[in-house]
Amino acid sequence: MAFSKPTVVPLPFWVRGDTNAFFGFGVNVLVNVLTLTGLCIGVVKLPEGEVFGTILPALGIALVAGNIYYTYLARRLARRENRADVTALPYGPSVPHMFIVIFVIMLPIYLRTQDPVRAWEAGLAWAFIIGVIVLIGAFVGPYIRRYAPRAALLGTLAGISITFISMNPAGQMWRMAWIALPVFALLLIGLLTDVKLPFNFPIGLAALLVGTAIGWLGGAMSVPDVTAAARDIAVAVPSFKLDLLFTGLSDMAPLLATAIPLGVYNFTEGMTNVESAATAGDNYNLRSVLLADGAGAVIGAALGSPFPPAVYVGHPGWKAAGGRSGYSMATGVVIAVLCFLGMFGLLAAIFPTAAIVPILLYIGLLIGAQAFQATPRAHAAAVVAALVPNIAAWATGQIDNALAAAGTSAAAVGDDALNGAGVVYDGLLVLGQGAILAGLVLGAVVVFVIDKRFVRAAIFAGSGAVLSFVGLIHGERIEWNANGQVALGYLFVAVLCGVFALGRPTPREPDPGETELDEASVPAGDRAADEQQAAAARG
Repeated sequence: MAFSKPTVVPLPFWVRGDTNAFFGFGVNVLVNVLTLTGLCIGVVKLPEGEVFGTILPALGIALVAGNIYYTYLARRLARRENRADVTALPYGPSVPHMFIVIFVIMLPIYLRTQDPVRAWEAGLAWAFIIGVIVLIGAFVGPYIRRYAPRAALLGTLAGISITFISMNPAGQMWRMAWIALPVFALLLIGLLTDVKLPFNFPIGLAALLVGTAIGWLGGAMSVPDVTAAARDIAVAVPSFKLDLLFTGLSDMAPLLATAIPLGVYNFTEGMTNVESAATAGDNYNLRSVLLADGAGAVIGAALGSPFPPAVYVGHPGWKAAGGRSGYSMATGVVIAVLCFLGMFGLLAAIFPTAAIVPILLYIGLLIGAQAFQATPRAHAAAVVAALVPNIAAWATGQIDNALAAAGTSAAAVGDDALNGAGVVYDGLLVLGQGAILAGLVLGAVVVFVIDKRFVRAAIFAGSGAVLSFVGLIHGERIEWNANGQVALGYLFVAVLCGVFALGRPTPREPDPGETELDEASVPAGDRAADEQQAAAARG
């Protein structure tokens, strides 16, 4: 009896959809690198030679290595599952960390010492610590992912996407809406519908070209600026800056207060992004992802970059755009080349910011929608609960920046004056500390309460009490009894849930179609292990 061999699905290195995803994701990373370049030069006053000659080339090494690695993971998954629609995870400089390392770590040191190099050293040490914590998280994260409900994971990710990823670009868009809105409309038409441009022209490139043309024709750009930026182009080769890193690490104690919770944030964000990709159909090994993220941060810091790279939100968006494995590697290589050549000053002079940032708002839409679409309808309240801490963190950041621009601070103004003006700053500050982890805990408690699984709700509430007590969430720093009042509140919730669990209520019955969502939320490797255990029990 002859057996036919299974058909092997062809796996090309590039498909047409990769072109769309490349221009979309490439523009996304381009915006972020342009932003961090401006922050280094304009806020911390680092010399342009150090930014273009050291920091950007170091970041370029991390980006090209990371994106090639994620291309490899995508192709390995595609071969294992024999399908050609696997999309690589996007990878680039972490957006929230760009602002945190500049405004929380580097700027205070620069203002105190007037020495940008001292600030840079602290930033490198901070990024290194972040990387080490993410490497540790590679061995903890898979267990959290397995037992945390999907609404909590995707809800807190949506909170990041809606606030830190979307709101600043949205503000920049409406500042020059005559450029940005046509670009945004093109992206929506090309990426959310089946409408194609003539000759199947890539919609991401078309949107960028249209916005740039409108900006130049409308007088928003300047030829002298382009000429001046072109003179600054120079080849830069990265090298190790271990002397700067070790100097920064010699005084690392003050950095731990933010590095520990933000390291936890990083591996939790990586975990939620892997969950987001699983929701879209691509089940990646979480440990492989987190090890790469941690290594990227450590290597980047050793080479001179204080900006930890990480897996980005947005995998479902690039998958919907047709991206597969090639777009990630192409983005890493192209952005790295631009970093090595010092081209970012020239690019900032050529492309209007308003023509670039709409892609970030599009990603925010996709991730926010996914949090509700890929979770049971009954858990919608839990998604919103997971959003709230991230909204609070974003809001207090905006308040702090506004007060700093006015030459004052929340502490100087006082809680009474702020509360009298309707700004509940003190409460929002507590709520937003450790936002992504806080959202995960809060969302999980709400999910299990809705499902009447009160023992699990008590476990997550108890975890919230411990995390609050040591300051990983709802605390301004890592210390013993960082916020005892909040810890006590979570402890009371755990006790209440434990009391209701004594009544042994019948868990909520899943709605029609909900079972499929629950099955899809379990990683493929875990599903296989469960099936093996069940078979062994039957045997």
